[in-house]
This record gives sequence, structure tokens and C-alpha cells, in this order.
Amino acid sequence: MQQKTAILKLEHQIRQSVAVNPEKIETWVKTRRDIHAHPELRFEEHRTASLVANRLKELGYRVEEGLGKTGVVGVLRGSRPAGNPVKRIGLRADMDALPIQEHNQFDHRSQSEGKMHACGHDGHVAMLLGAAQELAENRDFSGEVVLIFQPAEEGGAGAEQMIKDGLFERYPVDAVFAMHNWPGLAEGEFAAHPGPVMASSNEFAIHIRAKGAHAAMPDLGIDPVVIAAQLIQAFQTIVSRTVKPVEPAVVSVTQIHAGEAINVIPDRAVLKGTVRTFSLEALDLIESQLKQLTDQICRAFGASADFEFQRSYPPTINTPEMSKLAKAAIERLPETKCVHDNLPPTMGAEDFAFMLMQKPGAYLWIGNGHGGHRDQGHGLGPCMLHNPSYDFNDKILPIGVKAWLAIVNAFFE
Repeated sequence: MQQKTAILKLEHQIRQSVAVNPEKIETWVKTRRDIHAHPELRFEEHRTASLVANRLKELGYRVEEGLGKTGVVGVLRGSRPAGNPVKRIGLRADMDALPIQEHNQFDHRSQSEGKMHACGHDGHVAMLLGAAQELAENRDFSGEVVLIFQPAEEGGAGAEQMIKDGLFERYPVDAVFAMHNWPGLAEGEFAAHPGPVMASSNEFAIHIRAKGAHAAMPDLGIDPVVIAAQLIQAFQTIVSRTVKPVEPAVVSVTQIHAGEAINVIPDRAVLKGTVRTFSLEALDLIESQLKQLTDQICRAFGASADFEFQRSYPPTINTPEMSKLAKAAIERLPETKCVHDNLPPTMGAEDFAFMLMQKPGAYLWIGNGHGGHRDQGHGLGPCMLHNPSYDFNDKILPIGVKAWLAIVNAFFE
């Protein structure tokens, strides 16, 4: 009986805390479209960071700027008595845009040539600022909310940079959450994976050193193109014959560079590609196999090679407990249609993974719809991420804000 009463109280608090008037929503939409019109690439988010910092200060947050070069952190303490130690929750939004030329023609299209918010980070910032406003106006929680506005998610590892700058030493959160829009998932739908949600992102480069010759006299040389072909074929066996069949993994050779003339066997060839996995164990195995095959095949042909392997982003793996907490909280919202916990993860990568390696938490998907929100003034093509015709769906801003509030309330309860 006592547990049921507590649940009813929590649901009432969530419903009370998410009442949003149309004027607020209009402000959030304007903010989102303003950020969309002024995109900034990784570690260049000065205007966006200033907008965020100024807004948080207006709302009464304690603000730190310049963490992770251009990151912003805002801290708000609840009005209810906090325990000892103080319980803290971190909410993260990414701020950077992509080096893409926008094809859309609506009024809020990018005003910067070759730069575009093609991944919805403008919407992520607007949602978290909306939640910041609601939390500041209703501080009925016991603990601290730490809002993390992160730079350089798109290839710059801004999350790692913020951590290196002391993010979690200065703001020791007990859990951290992020929310990313997901085209193809209906408005009002969410996903909360209880485990892997995004893959690791890694790059390799192989520089083959062989022996050039006239193409009509191949016996006088060592052909790096043939060696490259052998390597590409051999690499396909790593996933199919070395990695466990139940372990998802990708090895893709995406570039091959060799030669300048048709009648010349070159003395160099370069292979480049990517590796994606959902575990560090599989990643270790694949890196080892790539290097071993490169060394052995090159030696077999009398050549040599330099092998380079760069680990960019680790796999994004949700803490099951925090994923379950977020799912239960969001499901109580009347606007929520469904919170999926069984959708397949994606081989895309996300640097929020660095935060999840430090703290418990969850990376959530919020449905961005099927593209119907773009009823006019948009370019051709599907409304997918990293697409020059993409635009964030403003209709999901209110439910995104409410989802953040529901998670905060559930976490402190």
C-alpha cells in the first residue's frame, strides 16, 4: 500500500511539473530555430555557448563556461532538503553542427555556408534549456541538477575533453543522461536500451611498402595492389570466422589508394577503413587480427607495411538500472505512446560513451517522426540524420522537455 501511494505521488508530481503553456513552447521553438540558423562546428560553438550561458544565468543557475574549450555547465539545487552527500543528476545536450551545405529553403535555414545542424543538436539544446526553465520555476526536488551543454560531439570527442577538464571532479554526478532525436521513430515514442545502444567508432590505415616495376614486367617488382586485394579479402574473415557469431561487428575497407600511371606497378598502396563493435573485447580482437594479417600477408609477398589504428569513440552502453528508471518515468507521461527497450542498437557512434564509461546513466532516443513535419520549404530526400534536407521536429520539443523533468523527478524520488 505504501509503495502504491509513493508511485501515485510521483505520477502526480510529474503531471504537475510538466504543465507547459503555449508561450513557453513558442519561445523554445524560436530558440531552436535561432540556433539552427547560426550553426557552429566543433569547438567553435561560441555563439551557442554564450546563448546557453546567458539563459542559465537569467534562470538562476550557477554557470561555468569554457569547460572542454566551449562547453557550458549549469547547476541548480532543489528547494527540498538534500541528503549528505548531495545527490546529483547530469543531463547532457550536444551543441555542434556539421560541415554540410543545407538544402532547405525555410526561413530558419543555415546562414553559414557549408555548415548545418543536420543532426538535431539545435533541438537538443532547446529541449534542455526548456527543462532548465521548468526546473528553475519549480525546484521541488532534493539534490542538484547538473546541465551539461557539450561541444564537439561530431568527431571532436567533446565529452572526453570536458571529462579531461575536470567535469566529474567539479560536478560529481551520481548518474548522467542524454537524449537524441531519432528520425523514423514516431512522435511520442522513445527508446531506452538496457545495454549497448551505439557502437564504437575506430579507424585504421595501412601503408604497404612494396617494389615498383614496369607493368609489362611484373616479375621485377612486388605489386602492392595485389597485396592490398589479398588484405581486403582476408579482412572479411575476421568478423565471419574470428569474432563470436553472436557479437555484432563491422570491418569495412572504405579507401584504397595506389598508382599514378596505367603502365606502372607502384611501390606503395594505402588502405583505410573503419571498425565498429559493441564491446571493447571484440574491438581488441579485431585490432589484433587486422595487424596480424597485415604483417603476415605483406611478409609472404616480400613487402612490409605500417599499421595504424585509431580508437575514436568507445561503444555507448547504457546502465540497465538507469535505462529502466528513464523508461518507467517517461511512460507515465500522457503524451508518451511507447518507450521501446528492445530496438536493435545502431552501428553509429556517440561520444556520450565517454561519460557512460565514468558514470552510470543512459542514452535515450526520442522519436523525431517520419518527416511529415516538413510540409513546405524543404529540400528533397528523407529526413534522416546527417542529411542536407534534415530538420529537427519542433513538435517534439514539449514532450522532450517533459521527459527530462520526468527523469529528474524519478531520479530524486
